[in-house]
Amino acid sequence: MGSKGKPKVIIGMSGGIDSSVAAALLVNQGYRVTGVTMKTWNEGSPVCRGSCFSPGQQDGIENARRVAVKLGVPFKVIDLADEFREHVLNYFCSEYLLGKTPNPCVRCNRLIKFDLLWRKALDCGIEADFFATGHYARVSKGYGGRHLLKKGRDVKKDQSYFLYGLSQRQLARTMFPLGDYLKQDVRTICAEMQLDIETGKESQDFAGGDYSPLFEGKCTPGPIVDRQGNVLGRHRGIVYFTPGQRRGLGIASREPLYVVDVRAETNTVVVGSLEELQTEEQIVSDANWIARESPAEDMRVIVRIRSSHAGYEAVISQLDDGKLVVRYKKPQVGAARGQSIVFYDGDVVLGGGIAQ
Repeated sequence: MGSKGKPKVIIGMSGGIDSSVAAALLVNQGYRVTGVTMKTWNEGSPVCRGSCFSPGQQDGIENARRVAVKLGVPFKVIDLADEFREHVLNYFCSEYLLGKTPNPCVRCNRLIKFDLLWRKALDCGIEADFFATGHYARVSKGYGGRHLLKKGRDVKKDQSYFLYGLSQRQLARTMFPLGDYLKQDVRTICAEMQLDIETGKESQDFAGGDYSPLFEGKCTPGPIVDRQGNVLGRHRGIVYFTPGQRRGLGIASREPLYVVDVRAETNTVVVGSLEELQTEEQIVSDANWIARESPAEDMRVIVRIRSSHAGYEAVISQLDDGKLVVRYKKPQVGAARGQSIVFYDGDVVLGGGIAQ
C-alpha cells in the first residue's frame, strides 16, 4: 500500500460512461488514481467496426484522456494490440473454425485486462496497490480468506459472468466501484460531474462488432441439413452460425428451425426443432473455482450459459478426468460447445468452465 493517504489505484478506462464514472468515484473517495487505456487495434489489424478492436477505438482513447484531464489524474495508453491478437483474436478465430462458440471477453479479462494490462502498467513505472474497472460486479472476502466474486447490484447490467475466470491473486487486487450502483445512478452521476461523456455512449465490447473480416479466406460455403441428412440449403461459412440461432438461416419452413449443431469436420450446419436443442446434461472442462475448491461431492447450483441468462437449476459432479458434468433439473436448451457455463450460489460466483 502507498506510504501516505489512501491506496494507489490503476483504473482501466475505455472512454465510456461506466469506466469514467468509476474513475471519478475513486478520485472523490480520495484514492490516488492513474487512468490507463489498453490499445487493442493498430495499423494492419483487421477492421472490425463497432467492436473494441476497430479504428474507432481511438475515439474512446481520446474520451478517456479528456476525462482523466478533467479529474486531474495521470493517464497512459498501453499498446496491447499484438498480445490481444495472439491471445484473443487467434483464439476466437480458431474456436469458431472448429465449430465452437467461444467467449473472447472471458479470455480477454483473464489474460489481458486483469493481467497483462496490470503488469505492463507497473512496468511503465506506475505505482499501484489495486486495479479497478467499470464492471458491474462486486468483490468481497469470504470463508477462509478467499476473495469472492459477486453479481453487481444492477441485475440487468451484472457482468460477473464474464469475470469467472479471474484468479484469487487477481481478485485480491481488484476493485469494482460500480458494483453497488444501478446504471441509471451512473448516468446521473456522469451528468452531475459533467464528465462530458454522451449519456447514450457505451463502451464497445467484442460481441458488438462485425467480425467477418477476421474470417476472410478462412471459411467456405457448405450444406445446411436436418438431422436425417437432407440438404435444406447452403451456408456461407460455419463461423456465422451457432447452436440456438434461428435467424439468418435462409431456409423456408412451416415450423421454426434452429441451428442444433455445427460440424466443422464436414463443414455442415445442422438445423432442427427447439426440442432438439434441449439436453439433460453437459460436460464442462477448464473449470476455474473462486468461492471454493473443486467439489468432491455433488453440488446444487444455478448455472448461467450467457451473461443475460436468468439461470438453470442444476447439480454439478466431478468426473475422474478432472472435467465436470452439469445435470439440469429438467431438460434445457444448453450452452453451445465453447461457451462459458458459470456456477452461482445466490449472488456468489462459485466458478465456471467451458461447455464441451
